Amino acid sequence: MKLSIVIPVYNEEATIRAILDKVRTVDVGMDKEIIVVDDGSHDRTRQILKEEEAKGDIRVVYHEKNKGKGAAVRTGIANARGDFIIIQDADLEYDPQDYPKLLKPLLEGEADVVYGSRFLSGGGEKMLSLHRIGNRFLTAITNLLYGSSLSDMETCYKVFRTKLIRAIPLHSNRFEIEPEITAKILKRGYKILEVPISYRGREFHEGKKISWKDGFGALWTLLKYRFVE
Repeated sequence: MKLSIVIPVYNEEATIRAILDKVRTVDVGMDKEIIVVDDGSHDRTRQILKEEEAKGDIRVVYHEKNKGKGAAVRTGIANARGDFIIIQDADLEYDPQDYPKLLKPLLEGEADVVYGSRFLSGGGEKMLSLHRIGNRFLTAITNLLYGSSLSDMETCYKVFRTKLIRAIPLHSNRFEIEPEITAKILKRGYKILEVPISYRGREFHEGKKISWKDGFGALWTLLKYRFVE
């Protein structure tokens, strides 16, 4: 078996080497492949990725221009060769050492999809206040619309069997990819199991990109896919 780790990247010159080192060293009990999708970075990220790519243990797909996180995630999924896929942000907010416990319920047949919840572990308290409130609100709307009982719909750590996620048509280009994935998984009747993960939120001056404006897109996405495909 093999785990595909999809890393969407946009202007992360300060952290990309560190996250790649962390992903390389984590033991997941199976083969793993690292797929980085550079979404049109214009800082030194591309130069660094070319240097890292020369080591021969990662694959990099380059978007010629910035399309958004959703587009990068979709490109990564399309290029995955593993049996399982996990999404990994490049900003060091999430710890790859959590991979084994995220994979465990899938390997033991306890769930179809596993989400890493920041709120089950208390990591949600390390978010910016506005992000924490927005996340709580969007997660509550998800549970109301789709009959779920999630605590962290917007988490980056989503793990699924590759065949499952590839069978779901995804269209979002920006941060609304998170609610689109969740809405379509739940609408198809798949079980999402949450496990607690560690989390270290970063500030805007450190490169945080998602803003309150993205919350409106997420809300519309949840409403739209409740009633249309």
